[in-house]
Amino acid sequence: MRKMVLFRLSCFSANPTRNDGVDPPVDRPCACSLPHRRAWFLPSRSRPGRLPPGSKFLAFPTRAITKDPLAVKVNKLTSIKTQLPYSYYSLPYCRPINIVDSAENLGEVLRGDRIENSVYVFEMREPEMCKIACKFTPTDKDAKEFKEKIEDEYRVNMILDNLPLVVPMKRLDQNSGTVYQLGYHVGVKDHLSGGKNGTYYIYNHLSFIVKYHKDVELDVFRIVGFEVKPFSVNHAYEGQWNDVKTRLSTCDPHAKRSVVNSDSPQVVAANEDIIFTYDVEFQESDVKWASRWDTYLLMNDDQIHWFSIINSLLIVLFLSVMVAMIMLRTLYRDISKYNQFETQEEAQEETGWKLVHGDVFRPPNNSDLLCVYVGTGVQFFGMLLVTMIFAVLGFLSPSNRGGLMTAMLLLWVFMGLFAGYSSARLYKMFKGTEWKKITLQTAFTFPGIVSIIFFILNALIWGEKSSGAVPFTTMFALAFLWFGISAPLVFVGSYVGFRKPAIEDPVKTNKIPRQIPEQAWYMNPVFSILIGGILPFGAVFIELFFILTSIWLNQFYYIFGFLFLVFIILIVTCAEITIVLCYFQLCSEDYLWWWRSYLTSGSSALYLFLYATFYFFTKLEITKLISGILYFGYMLIASYAFFVLTGTIGFYACFWFTRLIYSSVKID
Repeated sequence: MRKMVLFRLSCFSANPTRNDGVDPPVDRPCACSLPHRRAWFLPSRSRPGRLPPGSKFLAFPTRAITKDPLAVKVNKLTSIKTQLPYSYYSLPYCRPINIVDSAENLGEVLRGDRIENSVYVFEMREPEMCKIACKFTPTDKDAKEFKEKIEDEYRVNMILDNLPLVVPMKRLDQNSGTVYQLGYHVGVKDHLSGGKNGTYYIYNHLSFIVKYHKDVELDVFRIVGFEVKPFSVNHAYEGQWNDVKTRLSTCDPHAKRSVVNSDSPQVVAANEDIIFTYDVEFQESDVKWASRWDTYLLMNDDQIHWFSIINSLLIVLFLSVMVAMIMLRTLYRDISKYNQFETQEEAQEETGWKLVHGDVFRPPNNSDLLCVYVGTGVQFFGMLLVTMIFAVLGFLSPSNRGGLMTAMLLLWVFMGLFAGYSSARLYKMFKGTEWKKITLQTAFTFPGIVSIIFFILNALIWGEKSSGAVPFTTMFALAFLWFGISAPLVFVGSYVGFRKPAIEDPVKTNKIPRQIPEQAWYMNPVFSILIGGILPFGAVFIELFFILTSIWLNQFYYIFGFLFLVFIILIVTCAEITIVLCYFQLCSEDYLWWWRSYLTSGSSALYLFLYATFYFFTKLEITKLISGILYFGYMLIASYAFFVLTGTIGFYACFWFTRLIYSSVKID
């Protein structure tokens, strides 16, 4: 009886037929690789890959697959200087007979990914030396495009068996250790030659290194690494050009002459032939398939993250002590004293937060807008909480390109149910009656503002002919998610929330508003709001650095365990600082706490945007105006969302606090 092993349905036959004589089926995984999913919690702990529940399987006999065709896919060209991605074939690179687009998910399209097949096709464990891809003679326009991409330091991204192509580089600050750069540069510029503008050289020879692991028990080979060493070589050949059969003199597989340096580089110039070649080397590796992403995601700065966590915990501890002193000492003493008074005259002789009991639950100005933003904040909170739980459990690992953004969009849509419910419940407590009006505002205010900004930015990207521009079909899909799913769910939530009985205030509200006494300078609304946002921002700004780096410097972000801890700390910090400042405000007989509680913790978004500005001028090398507008436009959206999230957390904390203290005293 032959031994059987379970493989996923995505694992096809060992000897597929080619679809056009050149390229194997585009979506075919190589070497029957098993699905990979790692729980990205604490990066110092390696966890084995696990299969998602409900996966379907087929049974295949175990066998070593040696000449399994491997097809390299090409992705977008990226640059940290322009932040504008372009499709691979926007440059006149070698093209296969038929260019086939891989199906991308919504997150990949929004990220600007454009995954297509390529001419780089080889076989498993079959080395290649000096294989000719094509010969190309650039025109003046082609040469100009290559030079522009080299000037802007664009990188070429490729994929093999879902692994990104990386360039291994030795660390300059350490004796040992290797870091990996995603993708290889289009070329290099020599500033010391070629006159004023320098000379541009293109990387036209790629030495691929495919690392594989042999599973002894299953007797199969699995790809665990995909690296490249790019070279610029001015190839020469004798006789007539005979396509891929031409014998080069600069590298020759028959004479075992390979490319090892770029001593005679290929200049980018009009009407000067460029011959693209590649080598393929296979190396056996001890890295198991389930841990193949560990090498790419090696983190050498985990101490910084732990420092961030400890720093944030100290802030939380300090605030918790203050809240405990207020709740257990001051409030307990105040409540006990007030409950001992027998007459209202005695109570009126007191000062402090009890004197405003008849006004503290008076509906604020612009209460409709407050309901809208609170509901939107609940929607954000639910989206982020569920997203990070899934990420910590390993469902949204970096191997699933675009999965994180897709998950966030879908969760945002379905969390509209809770947005409508929250806004309607608060609206009814404020004695509102037009629940349909508040529902429409909740469904369209925040998404509408973000959509306007996004549309303007997308028009700029489209004007640059970048692959980062969202296609019309994707815009239609986003509009459908908004109008077809999210908005109806907001209506359903509002209908359910408005039908429930109104939340009763613990004390009665006077008909005539009480006059607010003159406040001390440190209780000025602007001052206290700005002070309140510092600590929540201080609890997250170190982790914010790594998030910005992953977004704008084209790096992976995978430490969701740290991020989840920081998120919990952010919630506690926003709640505690708002409670402390709300108590001081009520003690000074200022009962206008509704909006101030929202703005106190929400002001941390202002510091986030200021930090993003600091990051722009100190860490990024963006010089183009369009790229700068894109950066600040997207960071404005992020800061706006952060404002809604943190403001809602602070509001609900203060709402719970005021109801708690005023329901604990006797009011005649």
